[in-house]
Amino acid sequence: MTKFKYYFFLCSLLVLASCSNTRYLPKDEKLYIGSEVKIVSDSITNSQRKVLRSDLKALTRPKPNSSFLGLRLKLLAYNIAGTPKKSKGVRNWLKYKIGEPPVLASAVDLDLNQSILQNRLENKGFFNASVVSDTVSRKLKVKAKYTARPGTQYTIKTIAFTVDSTQLGKAVAATLSKSLLKPNDPFNLDVIKGERTRIDQALKEEGFFYFSPDYLLIKVDSTIGKHEVDLYLTIKPETPSLAKNPFVIGNIFIYPNYNLTQAKADSNKNSAVLFDGFYVIDKDKAFKPGVFSRSMFFKSGEFYNRKAHNLSLSRLMSIGSFKLVTNRFNRDENAAIPTLDAFYYLTPLPRKSIRFEVLGTTKSNDLTGSELSLNWRNRNTFRAAGQFMIKLYGGFEFQVSGSKPGNNAYRLGAEATLSLPQFLVPFFHLNTSNAFVPRTKFTLGYEILKKPLLYTLTSSRILAGYNWKGNIYKEHELNIININLVQPANISDKYKDSIARMPGLARTIERQFIIGSTYSFTYTNQLEVTRRNNIYFKGNIDLSGNILGLIQHANYKTGDSATIFGVRYSQYAKIDGDFRYYLKTGPQSKLATRIFVGVGIPNGNSSELPFTKQYFAGGSNSIRAFLARSVGPGTYRLNNSNTNSFNPDQSGDIQLEINMEYRTKLYRFIHGAVFIDAGNVWLYNQNANKPGAKFSKAFLKELAVGTGIGLRFDLSFLVLRTDLAFPIRKPWLANGNRWVFDQIDFGSKQWRRENLVFNLAIGYPF
Repeated sequence: MTKFKYYFFLCSLLVLASCSNTRYLPKDEKLYIGSEVKIVSDSITNSQRKVLRSDLKALTRPKPNSSFLGLRLKLLAYNIAGTPKKSKGVRNWLKYKIGEPPVLASAVDLDLNQSILQNRLENKGFFNASVVSDTVSRKLKVKAKYTARPGTQYTIKTIAFTVDSTQLGKAVAATLSKSLLKPNDPFNLDVIKGERTRIDQALKEEGFFYFSPDYLLIKVDSTIGKHEVDLYLTIKPETPSLAKNPFVIGNIFIYPNYNLTQAKADSNKNSAVLFDGFYVIDKDKAFKPGVFSRSMFFKSGEFYNRKAHNLSLSRLMSIGSFKLVTNRFNRDENAAIPTLDAFYYLTPLPRKSIRFEVLGTTKSNDLTGSELSLNWRNRNTFRAAGQFMIKLYGGFEFQVSGSKPGNNAYRLGAEATLSLPQFLVPFFHLNTSNAFVPRTKFTLGYEILKKPLLYTLTSSRILAGYNWKGNIYKEHELNIININLVQPANISDKYKDSIARMPGLARTIERQFIIGSTYSFTYTNQLEVTRRNNIYFKGNIDLSGNILGLIQHANYKTGDSATIFGVRYSQYAKIDGDFRYYLKTGPQSKLATRIFVGVGIPNGNSSELPFTKQYFAGGSNSIRAFLARSVGPGTYRLNNSNTNSFNPDQSGDIQLEINMEYRTKLYRFIHGAVFIDAGNVWLYNQNANKPGAKFSKAFLKELAVGTGIGLRFDLSFLVLRTDLAFPIRKPWLANGNRWVFDQIDFGSKQWRRENLVFNLAIGYPF
């Protein structure tokens, strides 16, 4: 009976909403609810018919009112609002911001749509196509129906480039081998247009600066029979002489202090400095000429090249010191051969700037906090377009619920970074040949982390390395020098007592001295938004102390530890990879999957990775059904009754994590998700204080698993994410009892308190 009432209520709601949408229609008008396209043909496959139907339907106009689950909510809002009496207010907002006026049947032009569909079919090679149209009316609603009979699609028999022996003709003929037009392919006007564009792009690489795709003509002979066509490509006779000649680059002028409001004539070259083949007009000498040498791919005397043109613009922009980069080319009419002078106008950003930021954070381990940062930047350090940044920051985290007040923490730090737009390598001059400027970076940082009831940690770090891109998909970062020194202080008696009971807790406050190198590689094609599937991969290699350890014969097993400057250093090799795959399952939905694998091998001077380099599982970007850093290692479970003053962090040398999430748009900026997460961390070596923590062949049986649902609010400038999750597998339970489906009880307050985990975060988890 209860289900019947529910269905009755739902059906009533649908009927009422539908009636409301037609109740307010103007007199003698009906509501247009969309179009339907039927393909009648025996000469095309079912898959071709499906694609063609979708293509034709997308061309029909007008578009009907948007709907959600069959309900035209925007139209409903428009009707409910009525006629607002004020220019502001709820009714005005509901009608004009949320609402959508009805799409009337009288707005449908069947003849025009019929002509557009037939033209589309002919452009795809269905030269004998026909389309008829009609409407179907039911009560106050109208649907347009189009029946298309495409006939047989014509295919290409031959392609010929009928060009003369001029320099332009030879250049066009040389592109034939890479033609988009292939024998036996279906005739398609879009491909023919693409072929003209392809040839134009090829000619731009050969110096034909003034050429245009419009100067190419492709004739189609459809009279040869057998539903085939011959294609003849030729250059139009009216093509101007400028377009027929390749141009070389003459003088190159760069204006690095160009101001749009105070632009000076190009002839003002009194302060020009000739450097590496180009002129720099910089009266104030704000930039060293070498800054531009690494970004200019044009050389005087070489043929104009579109690739070099675009590369130069992109490189100048990616230097980071200019807010606007424009250029133009002037034909030198006095030159003996066709010549172009190049002019580059660079409008600099303010040399110095300051920025203040306030951030808010919340974590699944009941910690909430904020961070304030002050950032100062100089965009032209050493007159070499170097970016020098100083960041001062401070933050706090405090307990908002639970019974572990010892987690309250305060953070204070400073960081200075110098980034130069070049490879700074002694005795070598290196550069990249793509659109992205390589950078050399130096970083100094110092931070204090204070947990008043527990301990204080200070961290000093030095980084020196390089960052560069192979192309828009690939990025590399190599830190030749990576030094980090973490030292404890002010360890409370309470924490010392906890260590005495549980020695493994000493790891958190261990002195750490990391001296080594790191390398990371990132590949992503997520910028290709039209793809059905996208991937992301980031791999890291982290090495520390290995050469020193070999020299000093360090071995923690025999107690032969080694030091530098009186401090024991960490020795390890670590490699990990983060792979993500995104599959579009619909226009507004996708399936996102992620797998992360990391392995750290401590050796020589270390029995475990340093705490700051270890892996953690659990939290808003990890296994969301468990508190942050609370999973593992392995089947080990810390007895919280012995540490009731704080939540310890559980860490490991090895990590495996798998995530899967289905995302879909619910309404406007609101998105929903259903997800499942699995993973754990393990130690590489045996630790007597953490039984069950060592990695073994049974690692798959030790995975923690959680699932849940979430809402995401896409506000354009940020994505606010909320996830509610609960565990379905707990690795610390006895083998055979780890799946806990039978314990799920949403009606139990006790179960909810112990198992439901709410995550609030910024951005997607992966």
